[in-house]
Amino acid sequence: MVRPVVAIIGRPNVGKSTLVNRLCRSREAIVHDLPGVTRDRSYQNGFWGDREFRVVDTGGLIFEDDSEFLPEIREQANLALAEASVALVIVDGQQGITAADESIAEWLRAHPCKTLVAVNKCESPEQGISMAAEFWRLGLGQPYPVSAIHGVGTAELLDEVVSLLPPRQKENEEDDPIEIAIVGRPNVGKSSLLNSICGESRSIVSPIRGTTRDSVDASLKREGKLWKLIDTAGIRRRRSVDYGPEFFGINRSLKAIERSDVCALVIDALDGVTEQDQRLAGKIENDGRACVLVVNKWDAVEKDSHTMSMMEKDIRSKLYFLDWADMLFTSALTGQRVEGMFAVAALAVEQHRRRVSTSVVNEVLKEALSWRSPPTSRGGRQGRLYYGTQVATRPPSFTLFVNEPRLFGDTYRRYVERHLREGLGFQGTPLKLFWRGKQKRDAERDMAKQQHDTSS
Repeated sequence: MVRPVVAIIGRPNVGKSTLVNRLCRSREAIVHDLPGVTRDRSYQNGFWGDREFRVVDTGGLIFEDDSEFLPEIREQANLALAEASVALVIVDGQQGITAADESIAEWLRAHPCKTLVAVNKCESPEQGISMAAEFWRLGLGQPYPVSAIHGVGTAELLDEVVSLLPPRQKENEEDDPIEIAIVGRPNVGKSSLLNSICGESRSIVSPIRGTTRDSVDASLKREGKLWKLIDTAGIRRRRSVDYGPEFFGINRSLKAIERSDVCALVIDALDGVTEQDQRLAGKIENDGRACVLVVNKWDAVEKDSHTMSMMEKDIRSKLYFLDWADMLFTSALTGQRVEGMFAVAALAVEQHRRRVSTSVVNEVLKEALSWRSPPTSRGGRQGRLYYGTQVATRPPSFTLFVNEPRLFGDTYRRYVERHLREGLGFQGTPLKLFWRGKQKRDAERDMAKQQHDTSS
């Protein structure tokens, strides 16, 4: 189903993000006492009764000030309103009407979008009636008293929101979208990359570290597939981050890696690979995510015919544990090779979900054993690899049955993994190998049973 959009609009610190979390029954929107925590527009799925919709949270609107980020926040609110079916204006019932509320109301009257007023911080029904009455003066229709923290009045508000939504529409694409998490250190160009792909300003771009504080997503179609791009907050060491909006933003980014189908790890071509890039790459590998390495700001590099190959060699040496990931050299500023990310990501996702038969796995293992026998212990006991089978996808995972796992050291295990990858492919995705001890007799019986099941 195509979900209609409900835009959350209001001045700073009226409780917009708290209400978004309440309406969507989540904790995804960052909530903090500091004004200006929400800057970009971020989306969540909401539902009420038999209707589903998208809730877009926007930054606090201030019209009389053009200081840092405020013009960009207004632009993001404009873009949210352009796609919304309903604008839900949040005001503070305890403070009453302010000049900023009146400015927002005047601005909204110039838009054709249907509008509702939610009077937040009305902690009891009796209190809410008297608090809400004042907001009739905004001229935006009936004000609805609510408490985002306690949930008071939200049912009545959602009833009214659903009544204003357009009739249901269906779309042809029924497959779940492929989720790409765009991750990296602060200021490597993640938001610029998202904006370049979308052809519009989905994320605020600024040289100031920490501009993106929450995960911002965009949906689009490329390579015949539906994609969901997630622009995440720049991730730096947690011990360098104070408890507050940036701390929560980094946690959201780490969760985006965990739930994504594929990660685009963005590296600054001018800075090269840093220690934090290596940590992020390790996180992607440990979480078993498919990955594309995106070397951004390529337009700013002075280069000759050897620069790209030399830089790739340097990056590979520092991110050797992601040697299976494809690498793209892009410029979000000029759009160079940006669209190529989808073809590479689609291949990585396909390999991430791929399954091969037990017989094929063991053909590759047999060849590996013929080139290099398992090691022998000091006591003269040699390792024996009986057979292997793929046990899972996302990432592709294999169980290898051996006589004694301790006989197989790290060097030989890496050799087997490398041979499996060379023989089976799996470009763009990590592999997980589990080594399990088994008696030879039991291994032969299980192997024969698997071959019989496959042939039948």
